Amino acid sequence: MLLGRSFATLCALIVMLAACGATAQTQTPHWPTRPVRFIVPLGPGAGADIGARLFAEKLSERWGQPVVVENRPGGDSFVAITSFLSTVDDHLFLYMPSGNFTVHPFLHSKVPYDANELSPIVRSSNTILVVALATSSPYNNMREFTEAARANPGKFNSGLVPGLTEFTFWAYTHHERLEIPQIPYRDINLAPVDLAEGRIQVVMASLAIVQPQLRAGRIKLIAVNNRERTSLVPGILTALEQGYPSLIFEGLHGLFGRPTMTKEFKERIVADFREAAADGTIAARLAATGQVINIGSSEEFAAAIAEQSATIAATVKAINFKPRN
Repeated sequence: MLLGRSFATLCALIVMLAACGATAQTQTPHWPTRPVRFIVPLGPGAGADIGARLFAEKLSERWGQPVVVENRPGGDSFVAITSFLSTVDDHLFLYMPSGNFTVHPFLHSKVPYDANELSPIVRSSNTILVVALATSSPYNNMREFTEAARANPGKFNSGLVPGLTEFTFWAYTHHERLEIPQIPYRDINLAPVDLAEGRIQVVMASLAIVQPQLRAGRIKLIAVNNRERTSLVPGILTALEQGYPSLIFEGLHGLFGRPTMTKEFKERIVADFREAAADGTIAARLAATGQVINIGSSEEFAAAIAEQSATIAATVKAINFKPRN
């Protein structure tokens, strides 16, 4: 019951804070007056880090001030989030995938920050998620794989990115009544290698993670988890198109601030992000990381996050998942 109340409160406040902008951390027309900082909860080279740096470069030109990216990895993103929330500063923001915090109330019985203090500003991009099999696998689509897994309970092993990806795959296996054991990985980048060599039978991860083995011809894709197909992997159907809505997953990246930001200030930043992405340069470079540009307003970003949280909550309830600590 406590978990349910925490989730409902999180969703309601995310949407409310994005819509109303609360009362009042005012920004002057001359903002920024000094360097702007983006805290990223992942290390250098991660998709979110690359996205943050690409936008930072363009935004620094528009804003006339340096935009500095600070990597604060570790602690399941707690390090970055608590660092961000420890300072009230209208030149400090958090750039991250929303999944880095929407899973927290479900994974942890105690969270060391108040999620009410994170306010979505702008959605910047979506990560492309995929389901992959070994090239040698006889299954070429979700239906064939699902039927085979159902006929062979416990004989197929999976490699999954921790967090939202896990919950999405668990929703699928629960809905389809499948038994697919999960192999834990300290480094999920090793999972596609194991897939190619037959040690596991399915991987669900970002396109960037599977790309090396995909390009080497050692693995193949049978579904895109996003709602829409992507030109990054032409010809690959979405899981939704194949009749598996439980596998829908949208990897949302964007910028977060404090709830005291005004609506007008958020709208200015959204407009600046749109302008930064307008010439296609960022989109082309993000494509190499398995991301697509998808600029959205604070309201759109908040609504997508709330939907993401609701989906996790439904899975948690269905599989009776309990926080790990």
